[in-house]
Amino acid sequence: MEDSVDRHLARWRGKAPFEERVEAIVTRMQTLVKHLAHTKEAALAQVGMQDYEFETLHRLVARDGRATPSELAADLLLSPAGMTGRLDTLEKAGLVRRVRSVEDRRRVDVELTPKGRDLWTDAMTIRGEVEAHMVHVLDEEAQAQLDRLLRRLLTSVESGRVPWDTRPA
Repeated sequence: MEDSVDRHLARWRGKAPFEERVEAIVTRMQTLVKHLAHTKEAALAQVGMQDYEFETLHRLVARDGRATPSELAADLLLSPAGMTGRLDTLEKAGLVRRVRSVEDRRRVDVELTPKGRDLWTDAMTIRGEVEAHMVHVLDEEAQAQLDRLLRRLLTSVESGRVPWDTRPA
């Protein structure tokens, strides 16, 4: 069965300097990533959430529902001012609240509210269902094999065996 990448390869065959199998693999991965991004957008739209809200709640859930603004800013690669503005919006929506730290009364922590957790859970549930549907076209053995192959590619890149920046100096 032909897919969009097969058509892409046919259009570029003999016109661009690439190894066809490498181009096929990379383009398929990129196309799947785009599908996953659209899935995330659709899930967030369905629950009435924006990406920045989800990402902030996601980091809070990962930190057991409580973090300092500076921890969240570091996780999200935001400036302190950017984090303050984001937290103001989330607090007004009732998704987070600022509370005095138990350990240091001078410090303020950000805490996930039940409403925030429920909204995050709804978005994650929708995403998970769509992602599982995508992966379950493969049987368990094929899923395990794909996971092993992707891990091999990723660990190669993350370990530096594959150069990140090949541009001339």
